[in-house]
Amino acid sequence: MGLSSFTFFFLFFGFYTHFGLVNPQPFDHVSIAPSPAPQPAVSTRIQSATPRVCDVRSFGCVGDGVTDDTQGFKMAWDSACSNDEPTVLLVPKHYTFMIQSTIFTGSCRNSLVFQIEGTIMAPDGPRMWPKGMSMRQWLVFYRVNGMSLQGGGVIDGRGEKWWDLPCKPHKGPNGTTLPGPCDSPVSIRFFMSTNVTVKGLKLKNSPQFNFRFDGCHGVHIESVNIKAPSLSPNTDGIHIENTNDVTIYNTLVATGDDCVSIGAGSYNVDIKNITCGPSHGISIGSLGMRNTRACVSNITVMDSVIKHSDNGVRIKTWQGGFGSVSNVRFINIHMDNVRNPVMIDQYYCQSKGMCPNQTSAVRISNIIYERIWGTYDVRSPAMHLGCSDSVPCTNLTFSEVELMPSQGLNIVSPFCWNAYGFLPTLTIPPVFCLLEGDPASLPNTDTVQC
Repeated sequence: MGLSSFTFFFLFFGFYTHFGLVNPQPFDHVSIAPSPAPQPAVSTRIQSATPRVCDVRSFGCVGDGVTDDTQGFKMAWDSACSNDEPTVLLVPKHYTFMIQSTIFTGSCRNSLVFQIEGTIMAPDGPRMWPKGMSMRQWLVFYRVNGMSLQGGGVIDGRGEKWWDLPCKPHKGPNGTTLPGPCDSPVSIRFFMSTNVTVKGLKLKNSPQFNFRFDGCHGVHIESVNIKAPSLSPNTDGIHIENTNDVTIYNTLVATGDDCVSIGAGSYNVDIKNITCGPSHGISIGSLGMRNTRACVSNITVMDSVIKHSDNGVRIKTWQGGFGSVSNVRFINIHMDNVRNPVMIDQYYCQSKGMCPNQTSAVRISNIIYERIWGTYDVRSPAMHLGCSDSVPCTNLTFSEVELMPSQGLNIVSPFCWNAYGFLPTLTIPPVFCLLEGDPASLPNTDTVQC
């Protein structure tokens, strides 16, 4: 590796270790990009039609589910990533590979295909996690471009012992916790990557988020199956943050938290044909925590099913934040016994009664709910529109919304607070509490502009 690559590598690790994003770990668990590692150049040579295959077993991996195969995976990645020709990094069927927390570093010289047909398995809980290695992430892809992570195999996070840490909410009714270490790893994290495809994989029992995309552009997720128990804490299926141009299609998610969560700085997200639940639903947020700016726009969720979940489609923001959520469409979504099928919560707080009232808020506008239908759990109203006292929600549109109680005939009236919008059609239940038109005054747009 040349001097410039060493300089970049140490600058990256110094910065992210300082801010707690990664912990220091031995160099043999970090894939070093081949030198040089700029944006991939257009090759003038004629590429072969048949890609080269790098089988991880050719690099010393055993695949018995017990042996630490981390080093073999690193060697296989470095070989595949440095190849000028189309390359497949193969994790073969009928083998189970146990690997430690690892960073796979790009940019590669080809559009690499990481083909998982067997099983990749994490260490068995916090006590088996090597000391000095990050407990916040397991498999990280950093600065990859044009990569596909695909196959019919399984990624097993072995999260059971992480969920039982004393700091995690107990399974009792009051959700009590105890002090102690609480970091738990995200199973798969893409960081500062472009044109990424994830297809066909099965993820199970992630210690925390299953997928997390940070600072990425151009992400396509299709036909992925994500599962964790309904009481597993913080096991969001797919989380995106500061990421744009995202498509999530034909995917099944059943976890203990959100099926999809969309964080600050995300825009141009298209979600279609998702089967979600049990879960906490599909969420934008939470946004604006600790008085931060949050901007989310151009989000579409359509042709999907949410079942047996605590929430349906939800926008959640903290008091005191600023920015905006705008141009969001929820279209043709079937709710099956869902509590809070439609929810806007601008008073989001993880500990009830512990968050002070604040006047600043993320502005919510131009939200369309169209053909939202099915059944809801009558413990909560079918629609909860809790908007900020000082920054009202505007241009909320409800069309062809038909939500009936899953049991009995008692229809619970929707809840509205400072919510303005339009009703092109009748809704069931009727949203009589929605204020028509626009509010008389709005806050200074300079404070909410994104």
